[in-house]
Amino acid sequence: MNKVVKLEELGRKDYKETWDYQEGLFKEILDQKIKNRRQNLSESTSNHLLFVEHPHVYTLGKSGDRENLLINEEQLKEKQASFYKINRGGDITYHGPGQIVGYPILDLENFFTDIHKYLRLLEEVMILTLAEYRVKAERSPGETGVWLDVGTPFARKICAMGVRASRWVTMHGFALNVNADLGYFDNIIPCGIKGKAVTSLNVELGVTEVSMEEVREKIKKHFSALFEAQLQ
Repeated sequence: MNKVVKLEELGRKDYKETWDYQEGLFKEILDQKIKNRRQNLSESTSNHLLFVEHPHVYTLGKSGDRENLLINEEQLKEKQASFYKINRGGDITYHGPGQIVGYPILDLENFFTDIHKYLRLLEEVMILTLAEYRVKAERSPGETGVWLDVGTPFARKICAMGVRASRWVTMHGFALNVNADLGYFDNIIPCGIKGKAVTSLNVELGVTEVSMEEVREKIKKHFSALFEAQLQ
């Protein structure tokens, strides 16, 4: 089993361009797995972790409701935002500057074959990262992602997640609000969940800006530990 994960920091990159890049890596791994099985080979498959920051964009999961986007095409243009319906799970979410987006493209057969465990570990990476800032984050029963003040009228989401998997190969991933412009969330019903707020780490800490690089380093540390992976 290959637990080496190739890390790529893409900087700020267009959503569709990054999605196409993900799809290419995803297909490479799937093709290798199919070739291995057909030819009875034992060649290892690769794993990747992409970090990126997107320009303003709304994405809708394959089972999501278009009605959860509350603005029209003209308003999207005014806000310099784009919209895509994509092939991950989950409903609608927003990506933009000040948000750390991570796309693990892993062959889970290199780690464990359990999608539920995979999602819980991604959540745990975020929970441990936020704990380093003395922010108590947790899971909300029945709702993927990471939340604050679960079970209270003040419950708010700080990290969204949505993944796709085929033959144990994953793509898409998580989006952690670090210095996000929360006004963009007013244009959607985030994740299709009505009556729940969204927050960002800088808001919770009462500061103007949190170091994105510092947060990424903490995410890498906890990802490596929980997945027993070697980032390169």
